[in-house]
Amino acid sequence: MHVAIAGNIGAGKTTLTQLLAKHYKWKPHYESVDENPYLDDFYTEMERWSFNLQIYFLNSRFRQILELKESAKKVIQDRTIYEDAHIFAPNLHAMGLMTNRDYTNYTSLFELMENLVTPPDILIYLRADISTLVNQIQKRGRDYENSISIDYLNRLNERYEAWISTYTKGKLLIINVNNLDFVENQEDLGTVIDKIDAEINGLF
Repeated sequence: MHVAIAGNIGAGKTTLTQLLAKHYKWKPHYESVDENPYLDDFYTEMERWSFNLQIYFLNSRFRQILELKESAKKVIQDRTIYEDAHIFAPNLHAMGLMTNRDYTNYTSLFELMENLVTPPDILIYLRADISTLVNQIQKRGRDYENSISIDYLNRLNERYEAWISTYTKGKLLIINVNNLDFVENQEDLGTVIDKIDAEINGLF
């Protein structure tokens, strides 16, 4: 079984991935943020590094999916390949931070990869207001995220909502995280687990 968690920057994907992997004994697969050689440069000079960054994410996510395909284990994945293609790359293109040529090249590559990608059995979307995202981003204190603007987060949120409203690749569970604290409040985590249990039971 393959469960994936989607959501904007600061929505709590990695934290929830860790907690659910521990609870269900699933194998977690995380987004390769720390190893990404382009992130610092990207947030300093978005227009110069946007294509490089998105190709890196696409490559690492596709490699991850191929590994998941070969694994017989139950896995939970922090962010999906679809978010790169439907949220982040088109947003950079729309903002004028990725050229038409680069975006066409990127889209063509994603469409090729998508033919070989199996969607997750359950997609969990973490819905969050901008204030929640900003609080979470500030709390974790990553230097390269200091320059993320409210406008950028807002644009991403709008694209997430548009994508989720048309998502039909598998089961979808939407969790509003504005008033939830998975880490400090066991009841909140229990509420999320109950919702996931209901979706899992519906698969079999």
